[in-house]
Amino acid sequence: MVAKIKTGRSIIGAINYNEHKVRIGKAELVSAPGYLKDPANLMFNDKLQRLTDLANRNERTLVNALHVSLNFAVGENLDKDVLQQIADDYMDGLGFGKQPYLVYQHHDAGHPHLHIVTTNIEPDGKRISFHLLANRTSEAARKQVELTYNLVKAEDQGKQQKIINRPLEQLNYGKSETKRSITNVVNEVVKAYKFTSIPELNAVLNQYNVTADRGSKDSRMYERNGLVYWVLDTKGNKIGVPIKASSIYGKPTLKALEDRFRLNEVLRKPLKEQLKSKVDKVLSSPVSKFTFQNKLKAEGIQVIFRQNEEGRLYGITFVDHGSKSVFNGSDLGKIYSAASLINWFKNEETPHSKSVFKNENSSSQAPHNPDNFSVSNPTGGDGESLLNILFKEEQQDMAAISRLQQNKRKKKRKGHTL
Repeated sequence: MVAKIKTGRSIIGAINYNEHKVRIGKAELVSAPGYLKDPANLMFNDKLQRLTDLANRNERTLVNALHVSLNFAVGENLDKDVLQQIADDYMDGLGFGKQPYLVYQHHDAGHPHLHIVTTNIEPDGKRISFHLLANRTSEAARKQVELTYNLVKAEDQGKQQKIINRPLEQLNYGKSETKRSITNVVNEVVKAYKFTSIPELNAVLNQYNVTADRGSKDSRMYERNGLVYWVLDTKGNKIGVPIKASSIYGKPTLKALEDRFRLNEVLRKPLKEQLKSKVDKVLSSPVSKFTFQNKLKAEGIQVIFRQNEEGRLYGITFVDHGSKSVFNGSDLGKIYSAASLINWFKNEETPHSKSVFKNENSSSQAPHNPDNFSVSNPTGGDGESLLNILFKEEQQDMAAISRLQQNKRKKKRKGHTL
């Protein structure tokens, strides 16, 4: 078990972070020791005031918020009751067992984990020292919990780094339990990739023989914003019985995904120029459609062409497996749309097929090479620590949420301008 401790001056900030995850269906409050109500009956103000009331009893202490995350190894799918007991035992060992605290279970990562929020101000106004809390007290508490519950030790979790980042496997209908297999694929893709629509999500899911389906536009399911997940056969046809989104662990429903779309819109922005640069490099000279696909595939980018029954190209989607981002060609810019790219695919003939694409405008210019642009690889590299890999997505989420809130405030201020 990996324990990560953060201390700060904002109790409301720590609670807001977790409550946002609850609102988008990526977390749930599983216990609230020291509160006078059951977790299900606690309103936001109940959660906040219980801790701020204690914090106000010692106004001299400015750093009064404690935000802990307990991270378990991949495959340690523990029952909720066990997770609650682990949280209690850890907080006892930390010296915070008598404090009120909120325990959230998060479902937005490839590994099970908890977040715990509390304050270090006691009812009599005394302060629990944060000195050596992370390096000494937490280590002792963590090791005891690992022994008690036979958990994978923090020192051994580094060995599982490759497992955390392991590639998913395609589903084969009839060879594995359908619901469990769909759950594994959907949760991993939703957690890792930055998509902004159901078709973009399916651009990734379809690679693993899974698809998200709202039903036809005149169906009752579509009207009620329902969503199901199907297994696909090797030809891309739906097979078997669909699984309701609401019945899948983590609940990747349409409402939850729509919240994710808005967040991903912000998260993927810094990755656009990086993708355009790689596409520009391939298009520096005329290429065939298949050469275009293969060259970008070598860069970790999958190109998905959407064609009508006559074979005419009408859409294109790029899935960058390196940055875990998905873009339609038109999202990158007009010159990357299917209509523009058709002019850059040279005629291609084989003994078995003839290309329907024509080089209609040989005087056109290739997409421009953008200015140099560099971003850190969000999937991590060999030199990164386990903790960086575990927490990078959450740090990105928190930063994106902050930017979204700032944009909302700007829009409100503009709305009051006469």
